[in-house]
Amino acid sequence: MFELISLKNALDNVDGFYSEGVNAGLKEKDKDLAFIRSDILCDISAVFTTNKFQAAPIKHFKKYPKDFKTNFILINSKNANAMTSKKGIEDIDEILNFLKQAYPYPNITNPVMSSTGVIGYRLPKEKIINGFKKFNFDAKNSNSAARAIMTTDTFQKDLCFKVILEDNSSFFIAAICKGAGMINPAMATMLCFIITDANIPKNDMDELLENAVKNSFNKISVDGDTSTNDTVMLLSNKKSGVYNKSAFKTALDTITKELALQILKDAEGSNKVVAFEVKNAASQDDAKKAAAMLSNSLLVKTALFGEDPNWGRLGSTIGASGIECDEEKLTISYDNITVYKNGINKMDKYTEEKAAKILSQDSFKITCDIGVGEYSYTSYGCDLSYEYIKINADYRT
Repeated sequence: MFELISLKNALDNVDGFYSEGVNAGLKEKDKDLAFIRSDILCDISAVFTTNKFQAAPIKHFKKYPKDFKTNFILINSKNANAMTSKKGIEDIDEILNFLKQAYPYPNITNPVMSSTGVIGYRLPKEKIINGFKKFNFDAKNSNSAARAIMTTDTFQKDLCFKVILEDNSSFFIAAICKGAGMINPAMATMLCFIITDANIPKNDMDELLENAVKNSFNKISVDGDTSTNDTVMLLSNKKSGVYNKSAFKTALDTITKELALQILKDAEGSNKVVAFEVKNAASQDDAKKAAAMLSNSLLVKTALFGEDPNWGRLGSTIGASGIECDEEKLTISYDNITVYKNGINKMDKYTEEKAAKILSQDSFKITCDIGVGEYSYTSYGCDLSYEYIKINADYRT
């Protein structure tokens, strides 16, 4: 048995960790440069984008030896440092080497850098290096760090749990996250940094993080695009001396799923968070493939925005997915309202009114029962609005 207690000021609660966000001039006014620091070395696990053009910070991370330890993460927004060739990696080396030499007090070891923003431009090194002067390396200001990593986000995304075990011992796990657009069920245009003082073995960190990402960030879609910079990192300084695998897994799974849903809630211009459940498919791959296509479909997303229970778009998308299916066995429902069943259109005037009312809500579930097997998968998506086009039409400005 264990208990999860939610706490505010996410990263500030974890013993031995410090964080802050400042304005280094990458953005005109808002915070744009942040750090997360531990006073002792940490094990680190990471999951990165599947995009073939991985950004320079990811390539730099992979230069470190396997199972290296670190005590410092530097994060910037506004500039992705992606598709900048070897020069992008060299820029990171220059920035981090300066940081280590100019600021010996924190004893920065194997620092990691992460970036988000516009693709194709080299980092403004002088601005970042000058920004270091504004850091208070002993600050506990999780809120400012969470704001500094935002791009088109409209609110900061963070979460913390105190995990109390049956013997009354406890540990903390906390995270900050950013993401609102360019989100696809293969990670997202997102950065997520998770810290803990749990005494978790490195093997468990790798296993549980990969599983948590698979069941959270890899299940959401805003627009079907996979970014070059997507990153989820987990750091543990083990200072609590406390660990329980089941409790840690539950806490980590809860944090990653809640942050993933926060990304959908903040999706650029979106108004609705929708669960797409595909059930009774012939295989797990079929269920996953159909659910992902439903959450990605532009026609489905625009129908959701118009609050139009056009189930034909759902059926068409399932058929186009190439999975094993039969229209005579398919059932489609909005929450508990069935609109199509076994080849029969159930959409009379009463049913359409009920379904439209469901679509007017902020969140709901669409269930597609394939009727040919026993496998299920749920992905998460949102509607697509005029505002999404406006935001992304002038993203570089």
